[in-house]
Amino acid sequence: MKQTVDILGIPFYNVSQSTFVDELIEAAANQERRFVVTANPEIVMHTKQDMAFNHAVLQADYIVADGIGVVKAAKSIGKPLEGRVTGFDTMLGLLQKANEMKMSVYFVGAKPNVIKKLVKHVEQNYSNINIVGARDGYFLASEAEAVADDIFQSKADFIFLALGFPRQEKWISSYIEKFNKGIFIGVGGSFDVLSGCTKRAPEFWVKSNLEWLYRILSQPRRWRRALAIPKFVMAMKRQRKQR
Repeated sequence: MKQTVDILGIPFYNVSQSTFVDELIEAAANQERRFVVTANPEIVMHTKQDMAFNHAVLQADYIVADGIGVVKAAKSIGKPLEGRVTGFDTMLGLLQKANEMKMSVYFVGAKPNVIKKLVKHVEQNYSNINIVGARDGYFLASEAEAVADDIFQSKADFIFLALGFPRQEKWISSYIEKFNKGIFIGVGGSFDVLSGCTKRAPEFWVKSNLEWLYRILSQPRRWRRALAIPKFVMAMKRQRKQR
């Protein structure tokens, strides 16, 4: 039975990055189905105001801590997590293993130019991977089921969705019952980074757990989203008092 830590009503899987990748690879190799949510403080706080999103997140097989704020929150209540398990690093790990095992992937999301560059990057750097589908995220709600049908027909082992939250999680929640196999994971802006269209934070910022600050400084339009962080901190203080 997997060990979880409750953070404001969200059960975070207590696992290391490498172990988690191995678990997903094993599930894919066994033709199993999994729904993964990589959650940071912003996502946790959004579950409190959007009940449909809350339902989608809690439907996931795994919710992992993509955000140092969640890791610190777990430590503050005496139930430390093994560390961050980010969407980007999970995707990289899965692509590396999928390449070794000649597995298949389907990419959904980002802008048209980004998805084209992403496919080219994967073809050049993971030549054994079978890309069974790739489409940008600019499709209408009325087209969502057709996208699901195409993924179903592709029989992809891994389905990466870069639609941004809450859209990617709601999409997976709505259609995952159609499938009997496939690892579904929302990876936010990871396509932009892997394609080279956006730079990931330099190693110093990542190791210092300041990747979130680098994103705000390099993309000032994100500052509104950062307002969720102090709200998360205050909510955790209330949770500790209740305990």
